[in-house]
This record gives sequence, structure tokens and C-alpha cells, in this order.
Amino acid sequence: MPLALDPGDGAPIGLDALVAALADSRVDARDADGLASLGPLFARLGRNPDFLAAMAVDELLRRTGEARPLYGPQVLLLHPPDGRFLLRACFWPAADDAVTRAAGPASFFYSLPHDHNFSFLSYGYFGPGYESDDYEYDGWSVGGRPGDPARLVPIGRRRLSPGALVLYRARRDVHCQLPPAALSVSLNLMAFDPAQPWIDQYRFDLGRGTIAECLTVAPSEALLALALPFGEGADVAARIARHHPSPRLRHAAITALAAEAPEYWWEVAADDPALGETARDRLAALGGG
Repeated sequence: MPLALDPGDGAPIGLDALVAALADSRVDARDADGLASLGPLFARLGRNPDFLAAMAVDELLRRTGEARPLYGPQVLLLHPPDGRFLLRACFWPAADDAVTRAAGPASFFYSLPHDHNFSFLSYGYFGPGYESDDYEYDGWSVGGRPGDPARLVPIGRRRLSPGALVLYRARRDVHCQLPPAALSVSLNLMAFDPAQPWIDQYRFDLGRGTIAECLTVAPSEALLALALPFGEGADVAARIARHHPSPRLRHAAITALAAEAPEYWWEVAADDPALGETARDRLAALGGG
């Protein structure tokens, strides 16, 4: 389950001070224990009651009608990825708030059990805090296909109350978030890893105890799907299908190439340790296996 951490009692600091301190730190953000060691420093930003409102107003003034890239309707980027860290604020509306009714609960990941392909610290900054049903699993040992057993271990329900500091561990902690009683805000200090786009994140079917789908999509996957129907990139796709280190991208390349030569490419994939089972299923459906 997410690990509750001692937030310490340091005096409040501003965002710039936190960013400077993170830049000076020698912590490897990809190491969950190392990230946890930054918790008391991160909590000092959480004790600053003024920085977020001022930043939100500043952001509104800067936008002047322009669409600026965020993570979705609930996220304000506080500090972009710098090769090690990313800082964001997440807004959690109540179930009966107008924005929840307009965008739908799924826009805020409510009632969508999922893991993460990165570790991060979360601090209860404002409001009563969302609740979540927590689980643990070994994300490195699952097959990764929809329907594969996830072997989730239920832990219980917790609330990210004001001042609470928790560590979510990559591919280990799973949660299903529920709307708070009133608008709430959490702050996240996230580990940034260039390999992150190639690490799968999953949504789970709690009723069946299985993986429901992979939530991670790399830009290259969309490019493969776009280029091949226009007659471009077949040689590049073939190299990716045979040699790329990411099973997900190999699968995307095989799928795109199989639109023109399905039996050939699924037979190629049948020899791939990560894709073999899927390939054999496809060949069976084609009558070729």
C-alpha cells in the first residue's frame, strides 16, 4: 500500500526554494527510498498556504484564451520535467460539483483502479482529501495482457487528509480513488525517468482480479499506426517489430505491419517471448495456428 511518511515540522518554503533544493540534492528519484527521503522537504512546500492560489491566478492571466498543455482537467503543472523530478498540483472535485458532472468521473480517475509507472510523493494540501481503496501487487511479474491475473492484495481504504504525506511506489501500489466530500487539492513530487514511456501502467478489473487494459501509449505507437496506412515506414516498422527493447512498441509495429501481411507478421511475433501468446491467439483466429 502507499507508505505513510513523517512530514516533519520544517517551516514553509516557496516553490522556487523547493526546486532549487531538489536541484542540489543527490537523490536518485527513481529509487523509492531516495524519493521518500525528500518527503520532509516536499512537505514544507505543502505548508505554504499561499503559493498555489497565486500561481493559479498567474496561470489564468497568462493563458488569455490559449490552450496550454496540462495533464487533464484536474492538473496544474508546477515545475516541468527536469530529467529527475516533476511537480504538479491535482484538483479533486466532489461528486456533485459542476465540473465532475460536466467532465464525468472518469476524467478525474475516480473509480478507475490503476497503478503508476513512476514513484511519487503526494501531500494533502487543501480540503478534506480524496479517499482510495488501496492494493499491492508485483507489477514486474504480471503478463501484462488484458485478462491476465493481477494478483492484487487488498489493503483497505485511506483518505489523503490535510497534511498527510504518502509515497506511491511504481508498479507496486494500486489505488481506486473516490471523490472527496468537498473540493480538495494534493501536491505531487514525481520521479521522472526517460524510460517511463516504455514502462506499462495498468487499469485493473477488481471484480475479476485481472488487468483490464494498458494505459500507457508512447507517441511512436501512434506514428506507426498513422504512417503505414499511407505507405511509409514499413522498413522502420519491421526493425522495430524485431529488435526494439519495448514489448509494447514491438506489438504496435507487428499490429501495424499485420494489416497487410497478418500471417507472416504474427508468425514472426510467435517467436517473441513477450508477444508469443498474443501472436498464437491471432494465428488461431486467422486459422493459421
